[in-house]
Amino acid sequence: MRFEDVVHAPSTPLDAPAFPAGPYRFTDREYLNITYRTDPGALERVVPEPLRVAEPLVRFEVMRMPDVTGLGDYTESGQLAVVEYEGETGEYSLSMYVDNFPAIASGREIGAFPKKLGRPRLHVDHDTLVGTLDYGSLPVARATMGYKHRELAIEKAREELTLPTFMLKKLPHYDGTPRICELVRTRISDLTVKGAWSGPARLQLLAHALAPLADLPVLEVVSASHILTDLTLGRAQVVHDYLA
Repeated sequence: MRFEDVVHAPSTPLDAPAFPAGPYRFTDREYLNITYRTDPGALERVVPEPLRVAEPLVRFEVMRMPDVTGLGDYTESGQLAVVEYEGETGEYSLSMYVDNFPAIASGREIGAFPKKLGRPRLHVDHDTLVGTLDYGSLPVARATMGYKHRELAIEKAREELTLPTFMLKKLPHYDGTPRICELVRTRISDLTVKGAWSGPARLQLLAHALAPLADLPVLEVVSASHILTDLTLGRAQVVHDYLA
């Protein structure tokens, strides 16, 4: 294989890459979002400088993605903290749990998404929208929301999904010392909201050593949304280099 072909391959193995190069288009991407108030001290311990915790708010999300170019069909769940960076309000991605290896690999290698293997699920149980997350065989989260109780303004839904997202990219040298340690920023801009709803919601988190979502306890549910979209993810850009 020629040098230039090695350089331009999207991933390894070279003859069967773990994921295609993208960009990735999501059709009928469905969100269950529950924003809740948590313990300020617990949140500040997991949000890295130079980000600042403005309010002790966390968004728990479950996303059903039945049609993703290059990656297929999968479901994802995660926690995001409401933060500020240089006066801009955004979210910091604390953790993501995904049931699809190409989505995990591409998210970590191309971007800086903190993805691990998990078993999230989003489904309707009679009159209730239900989002669950298992780590291995153990449950760690269960979110419930009244199914399509109230329409949510499209602009409010757009605002919720297009906040800037900050992530931490960390890669070591072969000797274990840091090689890349960067704070990056990305934002969804190519977004079509096909439907948006709100309703009563609850969130239960269960303690787990390797999926510690419950370390950020639910003190008060602030809002909930159910949003159906088409979108394309934007590329990440470095905003702070910890090694510079």
